[in-house]
Amino acid sequence: MSLYQRLRDDLNAYLKKGDKVKVSVLRLALSNIANAEKARGAPLEESDILGVLSKQAKQHRESIDAFRAGNRDDLVAREEQELSVLLEYLPQPMAREEIATIVDEVIREVGAKGPGDKGKVMSKLMPRVKGKADGAEVNEVVNEALGRL
Repeated sequence: MSLYQRLRDDLNAYLKKGDKVKVSVLRLALSNIANAEKARGAPLEESDILGVLSKQAKQHRESIDAFRAGNRDDLVAREEQELSVLLEYLPQPMAREEIATIVDEVIREVGAKGPGDKGKVMSKLMPRVKGKADGAEVNEVVNEALGRL
């Protein structure tokens, strides 16, 4: 079953159960997917759907940090609850070592010689790790690897 179909099926199940939080999160996720499809003009691939969900999860994490800074524990709890729903649909994040292995492979494939080739490396790398690794962490690993060349 595709991730998109799983999201739709789960939404219907949670509607029947009356789980307002999960219904809200899944509706927003499906809406974000539909908007991304409209922007692209074509249906999204599985990795693109993971990217949409990852972006949504990142927004929740940022909100949690902001609400903690503002001592809004009630909002922190709600955001954490919504984030936990999204995390059910995302794969386990890649370990830094896994990212480094893929980065080294891509550097060899594109023949990168140093930091100036970061664009070539990132364009080939990101589709392979999209939705599986945090972009900031991938960026750090690429900078470290290219800095050693």
